[in-house]
Amino acid sequence: MPFPQIDPIALQIGPLAIHWYGLMYLAGFALAWLLGRWRIQHYPGDITLRDLEDIIFYGVLGVVLGGRLGYALFYKLGDYLAHPASILYVWQGGMSFHGGLLGVSIAMLWFARKRGLPLLAVGDFIAPLIPLGLAAGRLGNFINGELWGRPTDLPWAMVFPGSQDGLARHPSQLYEMGLEGFALFALLWWFARKPRPMGQTSAVFLMAYGVLRFLVEFTREPDDFLGLLAGGLSMGQLLSIPMVLIGLGLFVWAARQSPPAPTP
Repeated sequence: MPFPQIDPIALQIGPLAIHWYGLMYLAGFALAWLLGRWRIQHYPGDITLRDLEDIIFYGVLGVVLGGRLGYALFYKLGDYLAHPASILYVWQGGMSFHGGLLGVSIAMLWFARKRGLPLLAVGDFIAPLIPLGLAAGRLGNFINGELWGRPTDLPWAMVFPGSQDGLARHPSQLYEMGLEGFALFALLWWFARKPRPMGQTSAVFLMAYGVLRFLVEFTREPDDFLGLLAGGLSMGQLLSIPMVLIGLGLFVWAARQSPPAPTP
């Protein structure tokens, strides 16, 4: 199946190039804002529309800073220790979802303390807002022709332009868009429609994302500078295992702590 030749640059104005990947980030945060407004209007609580603006602002900082620092820490620590300034070269690519998640968690902790709200309640509010942004990001990866999958002979396999071997591969970016994006959104949106014990929506996000990412990684080509690690697993899989375990523990703990309560 031919790879659709899409110019990664959506718009060129003189020396200024606007890339589809950057637009996907903007689309993700815009979707989070729209979904957040809908939730506030239909499930009123302690979080206001003004709070939502702060959440999006802090979320942007958490995703960008956490994603970049996480990539440096989890994937290329030696390179960045040798050349620390290169961590600022964001135009060269390199973002980590797990690092972005940590960054957002720290940003939400700051917001929760500022507003005097429980961190888990804030997490339950934002968890259903995240997956469509993840879907947009994976679409950006696909347009860039990066993070492709492992070789396969399935009829929808594609030859990605950046691949040096010319082998047909899984379009794993689209698998992630469908599973970690649309399927996870449907699950969380359904789960969060009813009052749940505080922390359980966050727990479902951690568990479901971790499981889906772990499975999709079997079709995704490991980073060439890392390869497969302990147990024949990729870095993405090793980082997803703690997510599942933490989510499972949080889900059980939340069920024992309090009766179902509406999300703020």
